[in-house]
Amino acid sequence: MKVRLIDLYIAFFKIGGLTFGGGYAMLPMLQREVIDKHGWATIEEVLDIYAIGQCTPGIIAVNTATMIGYRKRGVLGAIVATLGEITPSVVIITLLASVLTQVKDSVWVARAFGGIRIAVCALIVQSIITLAKKSVVDLPSILLYIASTALTFFLGVSPIAIVVLAILCGLLVGWTKRRSST
Repeated sequence: MKVRLIDLYIAFFKIGGLTFGGGYAMLPMLQREVIDKHGWATIEEVLDIYAIGQCTPGIIAVNTATMIGYRKRGVLGAIVATLGEITPSVVIITLLASVLTQVKDSVWVARAFGGIRIAVCALIVQSIITLAKKSVVDLPSILLYIASTALTFFLGVSPIAIVVLAILCGLLVGWTKRRSST
């Protein structure tokens, strides 16, 4: 059955409007809308699309919406899903810009943002757990996880270098598995 453009727009409008804190915080909403509610992709497909969205220039949420929209309805689907993702941000930023300058020194505003930061941390932790359950599944992925975590946290290696290293390791592991099975 062909996905309706309005359904793409509404799904990504919800994700864009209810996701605070960036790419990782969007994973629970992405799972609920794209996988559970609409069945447009499996968790593995979404994780792959999300990983590509992280590796490409731009905002992860927009890249992910664009790729899912493209998969479901081609170029027009990509445009509609992207518009759905960015519309809430454009509206919210426009409204906040006009109000925030007037209340920027308010204790209540500072406390509200403090609460939002805590909620975003919880969403990121949930996303990490979800990603780990689906991604860290065998010895090579466990070793890559440990190595990339150590390189990031203890040695301060750039995330871009970690992604490139992970791509190379994935290619090497895949090549090794193919050679050993033949």
